[in-house]
Amino acid sequence: MQTQSTALAPSAPPADDSAPPRRTGRRPGLAPSDPKPLVGWLFIAPNLLGVLAFTFIPLVSVILLSFTEWDLVSGFGGIRFVGLGNFLAVLKDPSFWHAMVLTIIYAGAAVPLTLAVGLGLALALNRDVPARGLLRAAFFVPYIVNIVAIGMTWQMLLDPSAGVMNQFLGMFGLEHLPQWFASSHWALPALILVTVWAQAGYANLIYLSALQDAPAQLYEAAQIDGAGRWRAFRTITWPSLLPTTIFLLVTLFVGISQTFGMIALITNGGPGDSTTTLSFYMYQTSFQFYRFGYASAVGLVTFVGIFAIMLIMWRAQRGRALND
Repeated sequence: MQTQSTALAPSAPPADDSAPPRRTGRRPGLAPSDPKPLVGWLFIAPNLLGVLAFTFIPLVSVILLSFTEWDLVSGFGGIRFVGLGNFLAVLKDPSFWHAMVLTIIYAGAAVPLTLAVGLGLALALNRDVPARGLLRAAFFVPYIVNIVAIGMTWQMLLDPSAGVMNQFLGMFGLEHLPQWFASSHWALPALILVTVWAQAGYANLIYLSALQDAPAQLYEAAQIDGAGRWRAFRTITWPSLLPTTIFLLVTLFVGISQTFGMIALITNGGPGDSTTTLSFYMYQTSFQFYRFGYASAVGLVTFVGIFAIMLIMWRAQRGRALND
């Protein structure tokens, strides 16, 4: 009987532990394609310097100035520490509360109207309409137009005697035409009108982006079940747009409540103090009356109030969005 013999392969020589490690040309802990940390810091250095110079340092300065009394004219030697005196004076100042009420009315009316106009435009332009791209661009242009051009244009349109708006209203036989920016009763509504016109394009663009992500399968199921347009909007479109609406609500409220350029250019806080919002009141207090410490306290109180409202808005939308 023949036996098969198996050939054994020669064993590999033992590893030499005394051999020096192979050099890879890079430092330990970094992947071959990883840049050096210094390169990353150099890339973000301009942004960090901008944040430091235009955000962090002014914020710290405002906090420190709010505990002092300073008129700028006397120089740094004229800074006098007053503790919480500025904050107590703010809470007792009727002009501050008047400006706060005007700010709440202004933002509280302009923001919902802007959302409504933006949503209506988005729903209309989300369909297959002629020149849809041109119309989308046209409605967005007012948002990016210079504030000076907006102010001068609307001052001419709403001129009490020669403005196009009053001439149009006069065609209907109206006798007592609005005086718009020249009237203490009409200045704030006119300012709200201009703000909605300027901001609606932004809301329209954001809503259009959200509508592109709407769940199509739910609309198909609703159509099969016989749901009409209103029911589909109420049960599908609006819940799916709720996070976008909260985002716009917060950003628009913060931006509109801090409006300064439009007020300074068109009404200058008047007539009287009918359009003196908190942002313009801070400007008057600091750069017209040179009460920089008091103006800083007004700014901090305003910041705390807006931040609290923003948190309430964010918490209100939790769990209300449409779950796909």
